Amino acid sequence: MIEKSFDFNRLYGRVLRYYLQKKHYTKEKANLIAQKVVQKEMMQKTCKNSKCHHLLYDHLRNYESCLIDKCECDGFVKS
Repeated sequence: MIEKSFDFNRLYGRVLRYYLQKKHYTKEKANLIAQKVVQKEMMQKTCKNSKCHHLLYDHLRNYESCLIDKCECDGFVKS
């Protein structure tokens, strides 16, 4: 099964709007929070294999293999 690609820009926009509209934070503080959330999501969706470092949607979940041609990754490795 191939994972669906993740839209980090959409997540950033949603988090930013939430903190601006609902929590009434300043733009600077909301930007910092949104950046941290997106960075955390990217780290969770990145393969921790030292040979790979591709995103989750570059892997086939059922076959434990990477979709990138020249990659030697055996399977997605979580932290």
